[in-house]
Amino acid sequence: MKKRILLIGYNYAPELTGIGKYSGEMMEWLSKKGHECSVITSYPYYPQWKVQAPYHKNKYWYLKEKVEIGQNQSPMKIYRCPMYVPKKPTGPKRILSDVSFFTSALLLLLYFLFKKKFDLVISVAPTFLSGVLGAFYKILKKTRHVHHIQDLQIEAALKLGMIKSKFLINLLLNVECFIFRNSDRISSISLSMIDKIEKKCKKKVFYLPNWTDNSLFFPLDNKAELKRKFGYHKEDKIIVYSGAIGEKQGLEIILNSAKEFIKDKNIKFLICGSGPYQLVLKEKASQLNLNNITFLPLQPKEVFNDFLNMIDIHLVIQKTNASDLMMPSKLTTILAVGGIALITANENTDLYRLVHSHNMGHIIQPENDNALTSGINYLISNKNLSTLKKNAHIYASQFLSLDYIMQDFENRILLERSSTQYK
Repeated sequence: MKKRILLIGYNYAPELTGIGKYSGEMMEWLSKKGHECSVITSYPYYPQWKVQAPYHKNKYWYLKEKVEIGQNQSPMKIYRCPMYVPKKPTGPKRILSDVSFFTSALLLLLYFLFKKKFDLVISVAPTFLSGVLGAFYKILKKTRHVHHIQDLQIEAALKLGMIKSKFLINLLLNVECFIFRNSDRISSISLSMIDKIEKKCKKKVFYLPNWTDNSLFFPLDNKAELKRKFGYHKEDKIIVYSGAIGEKQGLEIILNSAKEFIKDKNIKFLICGSGPYQLVLKEKASQLNLNNITFLPLQPKEVFNDFLNMIDIHLVIQKTNASDLMMPSKLTTILAVGGIALITANENTDLYRLVHSHNMGHIIQPENDNALTSGINYLISNKNLSTLKKNAHIYASQFLSLDYIMQDFENRILLERSSTQYK
């Protein structure tokens, strides 16, 4: 039975990375299955923290888009709301940004109250305030609400010292409890996050991991040719961090490791992406005279599979105090292409257990310069990494397929059918 579905979240396609990528792919998949889908979101800004062209011309007002999915199917309707996007997202500015989206989205949601009811509303955190909007709609329209948690936003803010007011902390936690009480189902992307959420909400939390589209990301054998395509020699060893460039990633250790390899002209470091912390890293790299580091923007979709296959070592970097709060979304595509991942993770984290149990990456301690340098040396000098590559691709193919995960979501959440997956 086809459903009318509304998704609420400020990150959405055409953002190329992070939550927006997954929310966009989720709704596109559901639309292709024949469901009537609408989205309340903002203008694409992440990870640049700047509204991207051509949307920057309309960013101060509302915009309605219709996306054609296929023949004999209703177009997906996307409603974009104005939102304050700070150039330098400090703690207070992020709160203001979240509140601005909540306010403009609430005005739009009031309009929807007078329209035909949606069978299901999906709210995506962050911002966790999207959950408030989903709860309001559920209460007023007497429908079902699924709250999907991509990032434990409050815990992350506390651990990173972004919120220090006890009054504000208690207020946020009380609002979160309101969301939990008014959610029919709650889902999250990793088992460790589910453990934390279940202790707070006293409900069973559904496992909905981030996925990869195996039709877009897959292994290629022509690494030497791909290196030439991107301007490198086949002898070069390409070490890449690709994704959001923020404080929580702790990317300074990449600079410190690059300094140790400065005399080896064949070892090239790339930092690809954008974000508020990029200028800080560029300035530090300049001060250290690191001519073996190149900063690039995120690569476009049409060449991204080639780019990923060209890389020798993929860096998945996080700080210690953030390593148990999220499953890095960049890891899914790395595994899909059979990439060699060098991952920072503590032993007690879900990320460590997953990678270690499937032997599909090399794990080191977070925030440890010597560990990163030693890990790079180990992977560069090791000529027999075929097992890691094979295991990574097999895991992505079997467990991270977009169709596999979304079919389970449709069966268990949308249609409330039994399933053996993820039990």
